[in-house]
Amino acid sequence: MKGLKAKEAGSGSIEAGRVSEKAVSRELTELTCLYEITRALSSTLDMRAALKEVVSILDSRMGMTRGTVTIVNPHTSEIQIEVAHGLSAEARRRGRYKLGEGITGQVVASGEPVVVPRISDDARFLDRTRSRGETRKRDVAFICVPIRVGKLTIGALSVDRPFTGGFSFEDDIRLLTIISGLLAQSVSRLQAANAERESLLNENKILKRALTEKYQVDNLIGKSSRMLEVFDMVLRVANSHATVLLRGESGTGKSLVAKAIHYNSPRGNGPFITVNCSALPETLIESELFGHERGAFTGAYASKQGRFEQAQGGTIFLDEIGELPHGVQVKLLHVIQEKEFQRLGGAKSVRCNVRIVAATNKNLEQAMETGNFREDLYYRLNVFPIYLPPLRERRTDIILLAEHFLEKYSKEYEKKILRISSPAVDMLMQYHWPGNVRELQNCMERAVLVCDEDILRIHHLSPAIGSAAGVTGGEKGKHESLADAVANLEKEIIIEALKETRGNQTKAAKLLDTSLRIINYKIKRYGIDPAFYKIPL
Repeated sequence: MKGLKAKEAGSGSIEAGRVSEKAVSRELTELTCLYEITRALSSTLDMRAALKEVVSILDSRMGMTRGTVTIVNPHTSEIQIEVAHGLSAEARRRGRYKLGEGITGQVVASGEPVVVPRISDDARFLDRTRSRGETRKRDVAFICVPIRVGKLTIGALSVDRPFTGGFSFEDDIRLLTIISGLLAQSVSRLQAANAERESLLNENKILKRALTEKYQVDNLIGKSSRMLEVFDMVLRVANSHATVLLRGESGTGKSLVAKAIHYNSPRGNGPFITVNCSALPETLIESELFGHERGAFTGAYASKQGRFEQAQGGTIFLDEIGELPHGVQVKLLHVIQEKEFQRLGGAKSVRCNVRIVAATNKNLEQAMETGNFREDLYYRLNVFPIYLPPLRERRTDIILLAEHFLEKYSKEYEKKILRISSPAVDMLMQYHWPGNVRELQNCMERAVLVCDEDILRIHHLSPAIGSAAGVTGGEKGKHESLADAVANLEKEIIIEALKETRGNQTKAAKLLDTSLRIINYKIKRYGIDPAFYKIPL
């Protein structure tokens, strides 16, 4: 009997020893795991790479598969996967949860760990990533612990564990809770880094926008080589005090360039005074420019400052300088040379610190030959000439400008017009734009007013533009026939449908509520290539 008891006692001690050895082995494994995780988190500034290393260590050391770190987006309050082991990129994108949704959402919302011994038996398990097959679900346990910074839960750490009946998950929860504490510091640093990165990106955008505005003041828009030359010359002359002469057709943006020169110069905080020399009567223009004293002429009941005095310390823009009367040209020449003038009817000289920017659409060289413009004044004004090309010579800017005006007037008239259709773009490109940018601006404003769709189409544009763009050679003035107009509209609608369906004729036919046979017939008739509208994957 004593021998039997001794035998039983010996067996119990052996069993206890085995349990003790198993516990010691697990503790050593856990310590090794924690050491490697701590080293991974402290050895790199790339937190995302460190987190990937953590879940990889859990897989290799502890047999915990599909380790996943999910983080709460502070802007949307959505829980999304930051890193995951053994999941595809597509599966990670699908892994998004709201607070309280699914097991992960419950853990983040409550701040308490959750263990699901067998995920196939728990309806809370959503498997958004769709990475586990139905057969494998039966043998998988899911453990999820919160990642907390102070009292705030900022995410969760979850793993899969092979299912074994009667197994206690307390050791796993304890280990994962310790690891989540280590992750909390790293994740908070990751969030801070992401916030700083976003701040830097926003700051970079602001700086780029400011730089763009520096080159394109007051909607001076263009990316063509001709306009880039203009921008370059504006920046070169802006910081000087040189007189500038702007040449170019009406509507090319000479006044905008004049403002660009002024606001990019040291005089940018001073006044910018505009004088349209062609709009003032000859009898009043001298008084408007230089002012007058009381009693200088009939009706001069008080002294008045002229535009040059108003522009002190700034810039005066003399638009249509070619229309300036001959007598005023002499006085203007004196102002440029001596930096002083006298008011009409006055005897006292007035000093002026004003930069002159002049503009004209006239041929001043020809005006000098006919005696309508003084040669000495021409050379005084022509210190730094800038030629603004007409819109027909900078066609690459047409769509850029059209889209700018579309956005501007859509906001102004509270309309949601997303884009310009391809046929309408073609028509804008074909038109010769005799009125230049001003005409294009007026055209787009009218088109926005008459457009009741989310796409601006050909029939929204001015009929004059359509008829002029659709003729060649000596056929100017020939109007488009009704059949041609209908055909153009039909072609435009089919092209838009093919764009929306990425070149899929069957879907385009369904979208247009017609048959595939009719769509194919129309495509061949109008010479449309559906493959052109396919977007490569």
